[in-house]
Amino acid sequence: MKSYLFKKLGSVVVLLLILSVLSSCKGRSGSEDTLPKAMLYRTSLDQSELLNEIEIRNPRVSDSVSVESTITLRPSITYQEMDGFGYTLTGGSALHLQKMNASARAKILGELFGNDSNSIGVSYLRVSVGASDLDEYPWSYNDLPPGKTDPESEHFSLAYDTLYLIPVLKEILKISPTIKIMGSPWSPPPWMKDNGDTRGGSLLKEYYPAYANYFVKYIKAMEAEGIPIDAITVQNEPLHPGNNPSLLMLAKDQGEFVKNHLGPAFKKNGILTKIVIYDHNADRPDYPITILDDSIAAQYIDGSAFHLYGGTIDALTKVHNAHPDKHLYFTEQWIGAPGNFEENLSWHIENLIIGAPRNWSRNVLQWNLAADENQEPHTDRGGCTRCLGAITIEGDIVTRNPAYYIIAHASKFVPPGSVRIDSDQEGGILNVAYTTPDNKTVVILQNKNDKSITLELKKEEEKVQLTLGGNDIGTLVWY
Repeated sequence: MKSYLFKKLGSVVVLLLILSVLSSCKGRSGSEDTLPKAMLYRTSLDQSELLNEIEIRNPRVSDSVSVESTITLRPSITYQEMDGFGYTLTGGSALHLQKMNASARAKILGELFGNDSNSIGVSYLRVSVGASDLDEYPWSYNDLPPGKTDPESEHFSLAYDTLYLIPVLKEILKISPTIKIMGSPWSPPPWMKDNGDTRGGSLLKEYYPAYANYFVKYIKAMEAEGIPIDAITVQNEPLHPGNNPSLLMLAKDQGEFVKNHLGPAFKKNGILTKIVIYDHNADRPDYPITILDDSIAAQYIDGSAFHLYGGTIDALTKVHNAHPDKHLYFTEQWIGAPGNFEENLSWHIENLIIGAPRNWSRNVLQWNLAADENQEPHTDRGGCTRCLGAITIEGDIVTRNPAYYIIAHASKFVPPGSVRIDSDQEGGILNVAYTTPDNKTVVILQNKNDKSITLELKKEEEKVQLTLGGNDIGTLVWY
């Protein structure tokens, strides 16, 4: 009897082992549990889909599907690490946010800067050092009566920023403590300039040391408020003195200022904030290259920043090739009110969200975060009267505009620390691809064809198929 039982038990064990092996083989051969998983977030130019989430439940390659375009990803070939995607938080943006009801403000800030499924994960902000042209009026941190000077910056004060900008930044930092913040000045205090005006003019050489100290005081004062400044640009649009505020700063002058004053002042005071030069259009790559060619100035410089109101985005690669040890940033591009969703989304995705990172930029920032329904505030004598915010704020009512979705297609899925990887572009499908810190693959795609396209993405031994409608934008998150 015992012998019979042992034989029966042995047969059961063998059967279980066989079933286990078969199950294991099934998993290795492509069970749903072991297949790659992917999500597609799609936006159409007619706005019928806005970041519409589509689960690719079984991304097994089908032989019955006619693939019209194939994109090969090469995770082993890597480029720059990304710092983030976001906006300029202008003084006017902060004003509108700060005047909202506290609960309404908390809700939109959570949506913009949070990291949950209902948020878009904005990870980088640019702020103005003093006023920009989207402030109520031009001002600096050291304004004095005509004829007065203050070389030691004894009267330096963040007073105006404490009304709107600093409270909003503190609220944002509670939501996103590691967000990177870049500061950009539109003008020094007028008493430092040869025309004594907020608009135009040049920095007087006798005040180069005072202006370097102005930056040091700014960074330390913001740090004392609990606001770390990761980087500064030396001057916003140094070749555009017609804005208000603004400053003309030629390349030779910016190079001298950084080399002999700003860089040494940062070093002396233990300032680790990055120094970024240029901060203007892509039609003048010679401007940053000329400064970086000076090895003494270059030792203080982290990289160069660009806008795209002139030139083409591949100019960034020219600067990278000339100085591959220096970083590149894309810091500003506006959308004119009332906005054209189809045109704005298509151009900005192609040139900025895809084009800038494919040309070595570590970030992409839109101008600007928020305005009201009249695109206010703005300064007189040169302030932007048509700059459409990513959101429009009317009291506590928020409207999401094209720049909201342009940035969201990257910020929501490509966190800081993501690394750009190599990817083909063919068949009218533009793209940029990343490996994220948690080892997801993210591909931002743009169908430049008028017709729907079925495409296949290859990554090592894995493949995924998906369809993008004519001119659709899609972000693929591949687990």
